[in-house]
Amino acid sequence: MSHFSIRCRKCGKSLDNAYCAFCEHCADALLVTDYHETRFSERAAGGAWRFNWLPVHEPQMAQPGPVVYRSKGLAGSFGLNNLFIAFNGYWPERGAMIETCTFKEFEAAVVLQNARENGVEGLIVASAGNTARAFAHLSAVTGFPVIIVVPRMCLMEMWYLERNSTLPTLAVHDGDYADAIDVAKRIAMTLGLPFEGGVKNIAKRDGLGIVMLEAISTIGKLPDHYVQAVGSGTGAIGAWEMAERFVKDGRYGSHLPLLHLGQNLPFALKPELISRITTRVLSTRYPAYSVNGGIYDALAATCGSMYGIDNDSVYVGMELFLKAEGIDIVPASGVAVAVLPEALRTGAIKKSDTVLLNITGGGEARLRQDRKTHTVVPKYISKNITEKEIEELLCHGLKKNS
Repeated sequence: MSHFSIRCRKCGKSLDNAYCAFCEHCADALLVTDYHETRFSERAAGGAWRFNWLPVHEPQMAQPGPVVYRSKGLAGSFGLNNLFIAFNGYWPERGAMIETCTFKEFEAAVVLQNARENGVEGLIVASAGNTARAFAHLSAVTGFPVIIVVPRMCLMEMWYLERNSTLPTLAVHDGDYADAIDVAKRIAMTLGLPFEGGVKNIAKRDGLGIVMLEAISTIGKLPDHYVQAVGSGTGAIGAWEMAERFVKDGRYGSHLPLLHLGQNLPFALKPELISRITTRVLSTRYPAYSVNGGIYDALAATCGSMYGIDNDSVYVGMELFLKAEGIDIVPASGVAVAVLPEALRTGAIKKSDTVLLNITGGGEARLRQDRKTHTVVPKYISKNITEKEIEELLCHGLKKNS
């Protein structure tokens, strides 16, 4: 018997547990997970699987979680009294063991386990970089078949922990991340396998919400503010949904954390400017903004704010974090760091407030001291690939390795 159900945020209809289900009445609304246990608890299981608010039953693999700690260095730089950092990456000296160096590994772990439990035999995943690395790694670890589609423009920033698997990474040579998503959906339809689902996948959002679960476990209460860089906004929505569960629990505070979300300028949802930003992993033309239960609703519910961060400020944030905390971070995390002085300047964050800063990726330089990484060698395809070409390229190989 499942410990959760799935509910449409718009019409309230409850659905049975099914992989990436959709409400038949409300195409413009996200589903949300309702856990039967309304009180937060932790089990004896190790790492990320110890939390009760995850849509899985019997995880088949080990999965380390994030490390949340109270900052001294970065907090001192900004004069913050209660800055907590959620570090998602590789920093063994701190106990952080995410070798893909991204919080997208939580997403991949929960999505793959949820899919397996729902009888899914393989997935098609679109990514701008970090999600690809996470899914490729866990696919190799678990043997679960995953075909990954990425835009060619992101390849220069991509690497894998394992050499290319027998299942290919496909690079769209004439399109961006949005085109990669479109191609991935067409491949899924042609092969008869599920598209991973993006923001509509409850397992993806709850997996990314592990950061909030770990933070409350460490801090003991809901933070006043939550700071993160966003692309599609899925991670921020996941954090908001987890915070809603803690408010309902009632033991960790009665107010939702204010969301402070950063995006890299000059992109700002202008596709023609994608090549001019330093964080291409944030460059999606399909943000989950206006959908019911999306970023707009999350910002409205928390009285949150969006911030535009230019490239110079991204690099300043990265350098400041390295100097203050002693570990490298990725550009997207530099966006999040750069949000802090802006929020302090406007008074949106007070120096005595409890702040959770989500460092969504870091420790890549530290990882390379211990492990060899591999350049992604993809198969190049066009955004106009035909069904026949898809079948010839993929169908035989996928069946062979399922």
